[in-house]
Amino acid sequence: MKLISSKFIHSIAPQLDLLNTIGGGVAQPQLRIDQHPKGVIVRVAMPTVSADSFRVVLNQNKLTVFSEYRHEPDDQLAAPLFVQTLELPANLDAARIDAIHEGQELRVRIPFANPNSQREIDIKREE
Repeated sequence: MKLISSKFIHSIAPQLDLLNTIGGGVAQPQLRIDQHPKGVIVRVAMPTVSADSFRVVLNQNKLTVFSEYRHEPDDQLAAPLFVQTLELPANLDAARIDAIHEGQELRVRIPFANPNSQREIDIKREE
């Protein structure tokens, strides 16, 4: 006999994460950075958080991934569940970042900068 349904657990888990965060704890996602031949993938797994709760913000060379809890989707008041900021190295192409949420994982894909865009600068001589 099943006493608690998985639907109930998934509906109450974000609220428990929020209460934990307000109480001084943290909601700890699983964060992993994988390097591939074409770039890197930042993977964030937080099974109790819906895809709509995630945000990805790029400010200069800093990538911030965060999640917030809203009791109702229209609520103006939001409580942060977690925040992770990463400093992007110069060899990544910030203009071509994209993100996808699939299953219970957010994936932020950041391709390497085009190595062909590198050029040598001529040095002028003053006479």
